[in-house]
Amino acid sequence: MNSRPNAEERRNVMRAIATGMSDVGLQREHNEDSFVVLNEYDLFVVADGMGGHRAGDVASKIATETISEFFRTTANEDVTWPFHFDTNLSEEENRLLTGIRVANRQIYERSSRSREYHGMGTTVVGAMFSARKGRMYIGHVGDSRCYRVRHGQIQLMTRDHSLINDYLLAMPDLTDEQKSELPKNVITRALGMQDQVVVDLQHDDPKLGDVYLLCSDGLSGMLTDDEIQSIVAQAPDIREACRRLIHRANERGGEDNITAVVIRIDDAPDPLEATVESSAITEDFESRTLPGTMPAPPFPRPKPDES
Repeated sequence: MNSRPNAEERRNVMRAIATGMSDVGLQREHNEDSFVVLNEYDLFVVADGMGGHRAGDVASKIATETISEFFRTTANEDVTWPFHFDTNLSEEENRLLTGIRVANRQIYERSSRSREYHGMGTTVVGAMFSARKGRMYIGHVGDSRCYRVRHGQIQLMTRDHSLINDYLLAMPDLTDEQKSELPKNVITRALGMQDQVVVDLQHDDPKLGDVYLLCSDGLSGMLTDDEIQSIVAQAPDIREACRRLIHRANERGGEDNITAVVIRIDDAPDPLEATVESSAITEDFESRTLPGTMPAPPFPRPKPDES
C-alpha cells in the first residue's frame, strides 16, 4: 500500500516558524523578561519576572527553563509526571498545563527557601503547536499576552489576570471615571505566589498565514492592538516584525522590558521533495545575560525496570 500523502494532504500540513527577541527597554537597569523558542517541540514561552533585588529575572528564567526541561523529559512516553494526568484534556493540553504548574512549584519553593528571592514571581504565556492536529494550544498566567493576526485582523487570545479586569468581570458597567480610579498594572495571578496556580488554557485552530505574538506587557502596554497588527502585517518576515515591535515600544518610551515571540503558520515542506529546515530562530535583541540565574532542577526520570 502506498503511504505517501497525496497532494491535498500535503497542502493541509502546516508548520510553525518562530523567532524571539528581548530588550531591556529605556528605563530599566536590567532585563527581568525571559523567553524560549524550543523548535523541536514547537514550544514558545514568554515570562515577565517581578520581585526585588533582581529576583524577577531569576523567576522568569526558572519558568522558561523548567517548562523547556519538562517538555524534553516528557518526550519519553514512560516518564513519571509530577502531576495527575487530566483525562478530560488532550495530551498536548496536559503537557503545557503541567509544564506551567511545575514551573510555578519550582519558583515557589526557591522563593520559600531563600530570603534573597522571597516573594519573587513571574507571569507566563506559552504556546504549543501540534502539526499532527493542526492546533495551537495556549496557556497563560498573569498579563503577558498572546495575540493572533489573521487576514488583517488582530485578536487578543488571552485575558489579563489583573485587578482592573477582575473588577470589570464582576462589575461590567463601571464608568470611565471609576475605571480611572483603579490602580493600573496590578496583577492578581502569577507563578510563584502560592504552591498551586490556576492556569488559563485554550486551543485555537490556525490557518495558513496566521501570525501569533507572545509578548510581555512592556510591549502591549506601549502599543495599541492596531499598531501591533500594522507592524506585523507590514514586516517582510517575522524576524523584522520582532525588531520593529521592540523598536516602536522603545520609541514610545520603553518604560519596561520588552519581549516578543512571533510565530507564523506556514506550509510544511514535503519531506519527500525538500529538506526540512529548522522551524525556529532564536535571537536576543540587545538583551543582557544576567548573573545568578540558575537552571531548574531536573525532573524525575522513568524508573528502571525492576523485573
